[in-house]
Amino acid sequence: MKHIFVVDDEANIRELIKKYLQKEGYKVTLFNNGENVLSELGRLKPDLLVLDIMMPGIDGLEICREIRKKSEIPIIFVSARDEEFDRILGLELGADDYLSKPFSPRELVVRIKTILRRIEKGNNIQNESIALKDMKMYCNRRYIEVNGDELKLTTKEYELFEMLVKNKNIPFTREQLLEKIWGYDYIGDTRVIDDLVKRIRKKLKQLESELEIITVWGYGYRIDG
Repeated sequence: MKHIFVVDDEANIRELIKKYLQKEGYKVTLFNNGENVLSELGRLKPDLLVLDIMMPGIDGLEICREIRKKSEIPIIFVSARDEEFDRILGLELGADDYLSKPFSPRELVVRIKTILRRIEKGNNIQNESIALKDMKMYCNRRYIEVNGDELKLTTKEYELFEMLVKNKNIPFTREQLLEKIWGYDYIGDTRVIDDLVKRIRKKLKQLESELEIITVWGYGYRIDG
């Protein structure tokens, strides 16, 4: 049974999300603030976090920042403010998705299922590995090495990178990448893809990789091999 943390200071929203997730067979642990989330994360080892941004004390962005220092657990942000800055900042910090309040609990369930299904699918791939220049990707472990060092990517960063690596020399538009990675009709700005690419490029550069994500001007991105 998959275990999900729901962190939100609004009791009615916590209970509503819990009701829908339990109906789908998930185990749910609720938090009304961010104080205990980090300690319980290591103890209970959940599979995914639904995390409110605006909370008293430690807010969701700070919790995400701390989690990403040691874990790549999927995180879905929810926020009462539908501001591009919040969404982009959340994704920059390593969140996997973002929903603005009020949102449909059913849509949240769909997004959770999509993320967990993709991770499960990746884990079930048997011994598939891909070598490209100085990079080696072990798809069954969702593990990437560059020059012998681990390339640490968030869930969405990994899925974008894997998509380009598995389809080397083929350019994809931002819209195609959004559809492939999110797995549903994403309503939002395609600059989310630009942000993911920017973060992956930065991490490749830090490891002095020869591998590049190439911009196809006026179209999208590709990786050559």
